[in-house]
Amino acid sequence: MRKGTVLAAALLALPLCAFAQQNPASPPPAVPPAPPRADTSHPLPARISLEEAIRLALQHNHALLAARTSILQNQAQETTANLRPNPTLSWDTQFLPIFQPNNFTANYFENDAQFDIGVGYLFERGRKRQHRLQAAKDATAVTRAQVTDNERQLTFNVSQQFVNVLLAQSTLDLAQQDYDSFQKTVEISEARFKAGDMSEGDLLKIKLQLLQFQSDVFTAKLAKVQALASLRQEVGFESVPDNFDVEGELDYQPVHSGLDDLKALALRSRPDLQAAYLGVTAAHSQETLAEANGKRDLNVTFDYSHVGGVSSGTFFFNIDLPIFDRNQGEIARTKYAIRQFEEQQNEAAEQVITDVVDAYEALRSNDQIIQLYRGGYVDDAQKSRDITEYAYRKGAASLLDFLDSERTYRANQLAYRQALASYMTALEQMRQAVGTRTLP
Repeated sequence: MRKGTVLAAALLALPLCAFAQQNPASPPPAVPPAPPRADTSHPLPARISLEEAIRLALQHNHALLAARTSILQNQAQETTANLRPNPTLSWDTQFLPIFQPNNFTANYFENDAQFDIGVGYLFERGRKRQHRLQAAKDATAVTRAQVTDNERQLTFNVSQQFVNVLLAQSTLDLAQQDYDSFQKTVEISEARFKAGDMSEGDLLKIKLQLLQFQSDVFTAKLAKVQALASLRQEVGFESVPDNFDVEGELDYQPVHSGLDDLKALALRSRPDLQAAYLGVTAAHSQETLAEANGKRDLNVTFDYSHVGGVSSGTFFFNIDLPIFDRNQGEIARTKYAIRQFEEQQNEAAEQVITDVVDAYEALRSNDQIIQLYRGGYVDDAQKSRDITEYAYRKGAASLLDFLDSERTYRANQLAYRQALASYMTALEQMRQAVGTRTLP
């Protein structure tokens, strides 16, 4: 058989081979494995501190885990941006004697039929691939900073809920102490009533006051259960057992940092501000990419042809003439986008300063309130209650004076605990505003 006949047969077989490659007789792709579940082989912590709660939240909070996948998505887009164009393969067969089967001879294929096969490639001009990759990397950097800011927000939410649990526990302890102490007062009052030293009306007033203390205990228990449920949602339900609790107490930690130092630290540390800075960089990358896309690409194709018994090669060159479309609209849009991101950067910087000032003033105001209580009001309320209670048990104080001292003491203690919780929350708000938990 002649070479031309062999060549013709090979060219005729090309479409069949391509179809076979596109449709291989292979089993369907396997179902991707399910994502790994959290490791539950180790015992879950029954009591957690604030730092442990933050660590668990950063590891198990589902909203944060979902946000982190956006970084992986952007990295996958980097891979896409760095891909080169695929070469193209084309072929054709002409002048086949389909309606004249008797002419299907080697001589006919050699001299009368025509066979063409070509390979083409698109040469990108203007370094488009490099600019696409840089733009994708800049977008990933913005996303990474935004996810870091989500971590900052989550840390504050966990801290706030943790303080709420501490306040609920402290309120519960106070309510239980008041109930136990007043229960003894009721027993003494009953003994005095039986001895004829107290009227029945005063005894009923004492018992009705005991009901209020019992109600306070149940209310405090409910508040703690709800606070623990909210905290568990932040740290992840699977990271702690159902009966978990917190360890710690309401505490006063003075902060001696100056406002100017806190502002400077926030401008260096806030991830949302970093995201705004990176957004400007990403906008410039988009402008550079738009300018590169204005360059017209060159399409080159080489064709091998066999016709009339003669084999030949042909080069084809194809490029758009940038007469009308030079991507000028997209270039103009990206320039405006740069201005937009620059304004957003300035707004973000101003917001950081505002947050720091607000948090600083809130912290200082709560600190002043704490100093008032620690300066003597807490001790004075305690002494007044103890003195009145002792006098009442000895019959030297009226029931009205005793109940009034109880209410004053309880209100003072609750206000002091709430002031401590407000101060701790303000401290966490300051850490959130600055962007770091380590204050100067």
